[in-house]
Amino acid sequence: MQSAVIVFPGSNCDRDMAVALEKVSGNKPHMVWHGDSELPSGIDLVAIPGGFSYGDYLRSGAMASRSNIISAVVEAAQRGVKILGVCNGFQILTEIGLLPGALMRNSKINFICKDAELDVTNCDTIFTSRFTENTPISVPVAHHDGNFFADASTLDKLESQGQIVFRYRSDINGSSRNIAGIINETGNVLGMMPHPERAVDSKHGGTDGLPLFESLMN
Repeated sequence: MQSAVIVFPGSNCDRDMAVALEKVSGNKPHMVWHGDSELPSGIDLVAIPGGFSYGDYLRSGAMASRSNIISAVVEAAQRGVKILGVCNGFQILTEIGLLPGALMRNSKINFICKDAELDVTNCDTIFTSRFTENTPISVPVAHHDGNFFADASTLDKLESQGQIVFRYRSDINGSSRNIAGIINETGNVLGMMPHPERAVDSKHGGTDGLPLFESLMN
């Protein structure tokens, strides 16, 4: 699997993401600077990592959504290339319209940094096939603006079409229906607030995020 990790000013999980991808694929990801206008040829996966792109000025992900590389990311998604956005990456995916909804300030207006208990609510995706449905997993979260919001009709559509992929087992940030991660209608774009790339090595406290990357290899 050939992958690319987009790097913005303020990204702080780009190397974590690269390590996770190399662990499962054996190939070093291409590190693509936000100012570039093209992705490397032959890419199977584009990962948009966590962090604080552009210092979260204006709104989390808003300035990153105007970067040069974004047009190439959108075009790749439309061709069926897999796109994974984690934390700030999820925020960016909603800003550019590849995923519905928005990520707002946490309900208690505080930064949350801890292991979060999740349910995998749809294992029939290219990102989750190696998980066991509704079996709890523990994955780190670290965000200030992780409160997923969408109107009722959008939430109902996400529910009915199986687009809610990860759900918090308790309310940690105010997210509508405890949503932690969603997928697009065609199934090749996933956004999630928890950090699976920080849960791929037992020396870091657990490997519950590893099946996501193994699923991508399948």
